[in-house]
Formats: sequence, structure tokens, C-alpha cells
Amino acid sequence: MTATTMRGKPLADRIRADVAEQVRAIGHVGLITVLVGDDPASEVYIRLKHKAANEAGFDAVDVRLPAATSEESLLARLAELNVSDEVDAILVQLPLPDHIDEEHVIRAIEPAKDVDGLHPLNAGELYLGRPAIVSATPRGVMALLAEHEVPLEGARAVMIGRSAIVGKPMAHLLLQANATVTVCHSRTRELADHTRSADVLVVAVGSPALVDADMVRAGAVVVDVGMNRTEAGLVGDVDPAAFEVASAMTPVPGGVGPLTIACLLENAVRCARYRRGDLAYPG
Repeated sequence: MTATTMRGKPLADRIRADVAEQVRAIGHVGLITVLVGDDPASEVYIRLKHKAANEAGFDAVDVRLPAATSEESLLARLAELNVSDEVDAILVQLPLPDHIDEEHVIRAIEPAKDVDGLHPLNAGELYLGRPAIVSATPRGVMALLAEHEVPLEGARAVMIGRSAIVGKPMAHLLLQANATVTVCHSRTRELADHTRSADVLVVAVGSPALVDADMVRAGAVVVDVGMNRTEAGLVGDVDPAAFEVASAMTPVPGGVGPLTIACLLENAVRCARYRRGDLAYPG
């Protein structure tokens, strides 16, 4: 058996086309990205996000600040962006330089403009089952599972990873879809015992081939969120040999990645609708 390949690009293209229509209807969606320092990976991510935003018709501004920027200066800039009528959505690219407290910065973003969904108010609404703005990658995974009609109600779902931007929101979304969810992490004992029980396995830890084919239950659906740059190229957290065991699986690259950017644009449009009163922000 060879798994169905769950490619993200076809669905991402449809989402981006829908976003472009919404942007035209709104007339102006202002997306601000803030990059502090010159981290090479962050540079790539910002460039891809701006390319997609410009193609969708956003008014996107790329704010670059030197690595030596103080936390106070960054917070002052965010305060200006929070009250600007030209700004609908704010994205501060992580990680930040070591001398800046990321938690302080995340809390400083106006929740209704928090396009990454990391502000405690947005995280809390998700926890309570009233999702407002949800991190783009978990939203993309849920969209891909729906696209392939993967049954989640009553399914045993295992999430490997507990980050604030992927693992935790992903677990809550699966739980709200009535899956029975287990969250595994670096301290989990006998990891394979958990993964072999999963009907749906989502892996997001940033460790090449952490999950091998023997750790995947026959017929399971596997979503590999990992993006690891190695000498062999870009690889995921799941050994590609798992394609011979799973019923459906995402490739790396070409799986979840395109959906992350597409759902980020969706979030920005949602922020714009909150600011205009088209949607009622729960906070």
C-alpha cells in the first residue's frame, strides 16, 4: 500500500484566490511585518509572505529593524501600529534577538491585529472553544484534513510537539473536532507506543526522521509539519518510508507549507473584518 499524497498547493491556491476576492471587496487590507535583525531563515519567510500578500492585493509593508533595537523601541513601534487606521494585521517575525522578551512583544500586539494568533487573548479564546484568530499552520492542517475528508470525530489523534504556534493550537482544534487527542513531546516515554495507536498523527518538532515507518499504524493519516534543512535537502520529521504504511500523508516539501502562508493571508483578512466591524471580535 502506498499512501495518498496530501499536497497543500491545490487547496492553498484556492484559498489565496478567495482571499484576493475578499481583499478587492474590502478595498484595503494593511499587513505589517516586523523583522528585527538579519536571521537568514526569517528573511526567507518574510520574503515569501510578502510575495503572497502582494499577489493577493494587500497593502503590505515590511518593517526592518537592526538587531540592536531595544525592547522599548520595538514596543513603541508596535504601539504606533496598534492605533494606525492603515494597519489591519501585524506580524512580528520570530525568533527575536536574545535581549528582547518575546512574551512582552506578543502581549503588546493589539489582539484583533495579531495575525499569528499568539496573543494570550487569542490563545484563550481557542482554549475555550471560541477560536478568533488561530495560528496559520494548524488552520492549514485542519483545512487539508477536511479537504481529504479525514474523519476526526472519535478518531485517536496524536500530536507530537507542544509549541505555542503549532502543537498546542493543533491539539485544541483536533479536540474541538471531537477527536481523542494525545500530546507527545520531548519528555514523553515510549513515544512509539503512542504513535502506533494514532488514526491521525501530526508531527511538528523540527527533528529529521524522528518518526520512522515502524512507528506509524497501518492505514493512519500522517501530517508532517517538520521543515528541516539538511545536506540532503529539505526533509520532514517523518521518514518518507512511512508512505508505504499510512493511508494518506503529506510530503515535505509541498505539504503543509503552502497552506501556512495561505491561511496567514486568511487571518489578515479576518483581522481587517474585525477592525471594520464586519465581524465581532470576541475580546
